[in-house]
Amino acid sequence: MTKTYRAARAISFLYFKLFHRFRVLGLEHAPEEGAFLLASNHISFLDPPALGCRLPRDLHYFARSSLFQGVFGKLIKALNSIPLDRESTDITSFKRALKVLDKGSPLLVFPEGTRSPDGKLQPAKRGIGLLACKAKAPVLPARIFGSFEAFGKKMKCPKLGTRITVVYGPLLAIEDIDPGTSAGKRFDRIAENIMQAIADLQMKNAS
Repeated sequence: MTKTYRAARAISFLYFKLFHRFRVLGLEHAPEEGAFLLASNHISFLDPPALGCRLPRDLHYFARSSLFQGVFGKLIKALNSIPLDRESTDITSFKRALKVLDKGSPLLVFPEGTRSPDGKLQPAKRGIGLLACKAKAPVLPARIFGSFEAFGKKMKCPKLGTRITVVYGPLLAIEDIDPGTSAGKRFDRIAENIMQAIADLQMKNAS
C-alpha cells in the first residue's frame, strides 16, 4: 500500500466519521488476501472512498477517462483508478481490470454502471457478469445507505450530519452465481444474481 493511498484512506475515514456518523457492518466478510470483486450500489460520488476507507487492502477502481486530467487526474491515478470510457466498449479497461485481479488485488465495480438518479437500486449492466465470469474471482456484495441523502446526483455539496452506513455481505463464489455455459443470457443472469445479493443487504443493528 503506497503512502498516498494510505493517507487518502485515513483522511476519508476521518471525514466520514466526523461528518457522516459513519458505520461499517459485515467487514469480516472481506477476504484478507486474494483477488475479489467488490460489487456495490452507486448513489453518490462519496461511494468509492466510503467503500475503501475501512478495507485493509489496496482497492482498485474504475473512473471516467475524462477525469484523468491535471492534478486531480494524477491523484486518482495514484489511488489505483483505471480509466474507463463509458461511451464505447472499452476493451483496454476490461483487460486492465483482469490484470488487477490476476495479480490478486481487489477491484471495486458498480453493477448499475453509474450513479442512481433517485437513490433506488437500478438494473445491473451485463458487463459485471462478463467480468466476474472471465476473472473467476469471488464477489463481495456491498450496499451503501445514506450517501444519496448526503450527496446525491443533483446536489452541489455534501449535506453534513447525514449518516452513511456501508454493509458488506457474505462472499459469493462464482460457481454460486454463474448458471453455466448452457444458460441463455449467461452474463446478464450473473449480473442479476450479483445485484440481488446487493439488494438483500440491510442495515441490521444499525441506528
